[in-house]
Amino acid sequence: MAVVRLPGLVDPHVHLRDPGQTHKEDFSTGTQAAIAGGFTTIFDMPNNKEPIFTKKALVEKIKATKSNIVCDVGFYFGSLGDNLEEFGKVKKQTWGLKLYLNETTGNLLVDRALLFDIFLQWRRGPILVHAEDEAVPLILNVVEKTGKRTHFCHVAGKNDLKRIINAKEKGLPITCGVTPHHLFLTQEDEKTLGPFGKMKPRLRPKREVAFLWKYIKAIDMIESDHAPHTKQEKLGEGWRARGTPVEHPMIPFGVPGLETTLPLLLTAVSENRLTIDEVVRLCHTGPKRLLGLETEKNTYIKVDLKANYIIQNTNLFTKCGWTPFDGMRVKGKMNKVVIRGTKVFEEGKIITSIGKVI
Repeated sequence: MAVVRLPGLVDPHVHLRDPGQTHKEDFSTGTQAAIAGGFTTIFDMPNNKEPIFTKKALVEKIKATKSNIVCDVGFYFGSLGDNLEEFGKVKKQTWGLKLYLNETTGNLLVDRALLFDIFLQWRRGPILVHAEDEAVPLILNVVEKTGKRTHFCHVAGKNDLKRIINAKEKGLPITCGVTPHHLFLTQEDEKTLGPFGKMKPRLRPKREVAFLWKYIKAIDMIESDHAPHTKQEKLGEGWRARGTPVEHPMIPFGVPGLETTLPLLLTAVSENRLTIDEVVRLCHTGPKRLLGLETEKNTYIKVDLKANYIIQNTNLFTKCGWTPFDGMRVKGKMNKVVIRGTKVFEEGKIITSIGKVI
């Protein structure tokens, strides 16, 4: 064994589906998956079945945790541009504002004509954007004119990252994240994964994935974009005819990722593609800096860097029960998780629930 201690990881981008779609995931199973993956703090996106566009919806979501969360959870607010009067009401209960400029689960496309007003009115934490292709320069223009701190979620495309790097060099207050699936899978994997490889942004060619790795130091954080759907939903059971393309709109975008993020990154460490310090920067320091998180005392994880094993669907805590990395051999395994001095996970088992809404 080669056990090392790391600070508790922070995932700035998850979709726990609760309330509204708890057949996919709920606060209990989702936070168990987080702990099993080494994440002691996670931040949940607002694209629930009933989107989090009002203080009432946010309060109901917080109530739904029912003190049944294993790790700490924070929440983002959402907007299409027609709820600016709600912004001031939720500033003490949210960590940022999420805007969708491209199609994804929930189809919550923001009114682009209202972007300047939205940016100017939001005064609590960063603005996080799902922006691909032509939406990237659009957002950069708004950031340049408003000076608002902005985070580009799950950057996957070479041209998108180039634009972001150039904007950073000009001094714009922006950050960006990338997901494990965009680092460890390519467009070629769509052939074998089928609907289980359908996500947004879509998987990219090998040359674009190589570009992400080449400029990994320009990426501020890893975000799992944990987005669970049931196997039945992904397969289209009950409606999908033989030969129906994966692109069919009824097949949802998204893959789970909380439990596989760290093993994949530790495997990259074993292959000398990353260092442990870079893992800490990407999964702890970067997200903390983005969200202004204080360090929790006596909160840490222990991982065995030498442990070899195969990721299996049957060993997951997530309710959806599958991963696009099923069958992949990895090196590096969670050993223990401690939050505020209390041991909550050890040797594959959840021991207690000590999580809180932050």
